[in-house]
Amino acid sequence: MTEFSLAGAIAVLTRTPAALDALLRGLPDIWVRANEGKDTWSAFDIVGHLIAGERTDWMPRVRIVLESGEARPFDPFDRFAQRKERQDQPLERLLDDFASLRRENLAALRALNLQPEDLARRGRHPALGPVTLSELLAAWAVHDLTHVHQLSRVMAHQYREAAGPWSAYLGVLQCAGHSAG
Repeated sequence: MTEFSLAGAIAVLTRTPAALDALLRGLPDIWVRANEGKDTWSAFDIVGHLIAGERTDWMPRVRIVLESGEARPFDPFDRFAQRKERQDQPLERLLDDFASLRRENLAALRALNLQPEDLARRGRHPALGPVTLSELLAAWAVHDLTHVHQLSRVMAHQYREAAGPWSAYLGVLQCAGHSAG
């Protein structure tokens, strides 16, 4: 098991916008607006969800830990906020917004100059209870990777039938991971 590294987490968080941009920019709607069925997310939804997290989840929670500790629980995060807005935007706009918000948040995170004792500080998640700042930051990086995984699965699903008998050998089509959030 790998111990948490702030530099390692930032390395993953820095790359996510470019990875999504390279994978999605300029693709036809079949790849970015289609999902896996009822109550599942499209690539467009996933990018919108990541934007919502950049605005209302990760850095606001970092600040709560540093300013209030466990005395103030985190605000609940609306995992479906992306469905309430931005549906008429082109995906390219969302990709640009995500990249910009992520740059701003990582600059703010770096500016905090977090030390090991800061990473051990605790906050309170409304459902999970006490969490450390390092756990929050690790979850942020893993959250990105979860959605990169989800994105590849959603996109592969569009060719599930077209791949014919090869579908049985394509692991991404066999994944039983969660569909939303």
